[in-house]
Amino acid sequence: MSQLTVALDMMGGDFGPSITVPAAAQALSLLPDLNLLMFGLEAELSPWLTRLQLDQHPRVQTYFCTQQVGNDHKAAYALRHLTDSSMRNALDALASGRASACVSAGNTGALMAMAMKVLNTVPGVDRPALITRLPQGDGGYALLLDVGANISCSAEQLVQFALMGEQAAQHILGIASPRVALLNVGAEANKGNEAVRVAGTRLSQTANLNYSGYIEGNELFIGRADVIVCDGFVGNVALKTSEGVARLLLGQKLKRGLLSKMLTFWLKKRLSHLNPDQYNGASLIGLRASVVKSHGSAGSPAFFNAILQAISEIEHDLPASIAHRFDTAPQDSHAR
Repeated sequence: MSQLTVALDMMGGDFGPSITVPAAAQALSLLPDLNLLMFGLEAELSPWLTRLQLDQHPRVQTYFCTQQVGNDHKAAYALRHLTDSSMRNALDALASGRASACVSAGNTGALMAMAMKVLNTVPGVDRPALITRLPQGDGGYALLLDVGANISCSAEQLVQFALMGEQAAQHILGIASPRVALLNVGAEANKGNEAVRVAGTRLSQTANLNYSGYIEGNELFIGRADVIVCDGFVGNVALKTSEGVARLLLGQKLKRGLLSKMLTFWLKKRLSHLNPDQYNGASLIGLRASVVKSHGSAGSPAFFNAILQAISEIEHDLPASIAHRFDTAPQDSHAR
């Protein structure tokens, strides 16, 4: 691995430095070429850095800010007034080239607004989308987007998401010709709202795209598609419902007794690949640089996985791949 630098918003999420600092310490201990730029409030961040001996770490640069983006802050307010927040400073470090990726567990709306302001989207992309992995029954993964960045989407934006998802599957999952599907309420051509139907028609006419039609909610985990496209409202509900079911199954306790304990152990081991923490880190793709959004409620292992996701995007240079795809999109599709 070549030397790389990731900017971290240390104040984001429900727990701030108590989660982000241990995750950063784990990443530094396992990845000798990793450099971290940490942004946060001095009073809250410094004690954790000292406790985990990162205050003098040679591969850590710490920058203290005066503001923090809260979960209740409106995106427009954060964009205008929280310019010295840990989130904004981490994104500024990415925009200036001091970092190659940024990770934040903060307010999704604020992160989206700030990232678009500071980084802008690649030519041909109207708005970035949040993309995440879904475990599949065959042991592989599928990519789902959008999972919350854009609550309502036009057909044109759904087509753009499909092209971005295709590139992510090729470069992150290593699938040469990923199967792209639209999440819908039925498989028939006349099902769904107008945006989905129009997007389906356009995708079926897009050259060099392996479009496989509609996919329903009960097919999200059976390996029918490699990229699943929807608007952010549908995607967020689908993702959080799936996470809730996974946590329900993983948290099940059977009756007392040796046999029951053995069955519980077997069940949790068998279903361990469903643990949502393993898939924490939804990438805000379509921007000119890599931004990874961690769950606000994520623990340290999950935030660590978000850092790994950022590193993977740096190594595969996903923004450049998406930009190249849209360079050829006008003659392939109606994406622009």
